[in-house]
Amino acid sequence: MIDGVSVKKIVKHCDDRGFFAELVRDDEQLLERFGQASWSMSYPGVIKAFHYHEKQDDLWFFPAGHAQVVLHDLRGESPTKGQTNVFYMGVENPILLLIPKGVAHGYRVLGNEPATIIYFTTESYNRQQPDEKRIPWNDPQIGFDWETKNR
Repeated sequence: MIDGVSVKKIVKHCDDRGFFAELVRDDEQLLERFGQASWSMSYPGVIKAFHYHEKQDDLWFFPAGHAQVVLHDLRGESPTKGQTNVFYMGVENPILLLIPKGVAHGYRVLGNEPATIIYFTTESYNRQQPDEKRIPWNDPQIGFDWETKNR
């Protein structure tokens, strides 16, 4: 796994009324600090990739739909520089994914339903000076093949 990336499996407590699950707790120290929580939805087949941050970490959760999440380590000093990780997140695999600053990230919505992402960041968004560096989804240096392989 890419250095600094962390996965937290979400535990659902189910009964005849439904379920309850904790997402983020202050005693877990997943985030260095709280900056902002955001909520977004993307339609089936959409690819939102790639970007990275210089100042903030992201913590991603997909409560609805399914997503193929791709991370690529751009950090020059990292022992995992140049490595790519893929995670399948969503309603069937409820996990939180911590993405450190300097790691490019993006996702593709899988299936026939929209995907919803809730994400937490260590910095608030600054419209005048956004901490968001863009890389094309098909960047040859990352070289990720987004196509589904029929097996």
